[in-house]
Amino acid sequence: MSVDGFPGGVVVPFAGMRKDMTKTIVEEVRAYWEALRAGRPVPLRSEVDPRGIEGALDCSFILERVAPQVVRFRVAGGHLNDLMGMEVRGMPLTAMLSPASRAEMGAVIAAVFDGPAVAEVSLMAETGPGRPALGARLLILPMRSDRGGIDRALGCMPTTGPIGLAPRRFTLVDVRRTDIVAGQPTPPLSLATPGFAEPMAGFLRPERGRAHLRLVKSDD
Repeated sequence: MSVDGFPGGVVVPFAGMRKDMTKTIVEEVRAYWEALRAGRPVPLRSEVDPRGIEGALDCSFILERVAPQVVRFRVAGGHLNDLMGMEVRGMPLTAMLSPASRAEMGAVIAAVFDGPAVAEVSLMAETGPGRPALGARLLILPMRSDRGGIDRALGCMPTTGPIGLAPRRFTLVDVRRTDIVAGQPTPPLSLATPGFAEPMAGFLRPERGRAHLRLVKSDD
């Protein structure tokens, strides 16, 4: 059985794992990706099935790497469209960031795919009239495409606070990176709650040894 945007995916059972998981969106997506990779460096993009992350779909996405520091959305949940006030499919991830943070995000993107590595980013939205305080956590998990390269990523971006007037663009507050080692689980990342993260002291510092959704069909 296939689901639009995720043909031929694999459903990973979590009956024995959910009792040990907190019920946050970031942890659900992270645990699903970890189960899919099953000791390999990264899972295949074709293995992803949205039924494995039902509680996180609205905030989830799949990215495609199109340049060393550039990724674009291939599939995105409705929450990301709401944040931008438009369909984000085909847009670069950096379109959701303030200009001052785009170079830093480019370095994060390069680290994720070249490592490979897992990245979790704390973000704060720019504020102003009609745009109240809004925090976010961005998780990026690398995957291998059918072409053989590590050029896809599964991720999510849940937010805390009202969206207000779209588009909302974000500034990087903190980043944690975990280098991936084949045959070993990646340990949990430890960022603060969105809106309360520490400054960028941890930028790209490796951590070692931690819904309703209308999916838009992509062509990969």
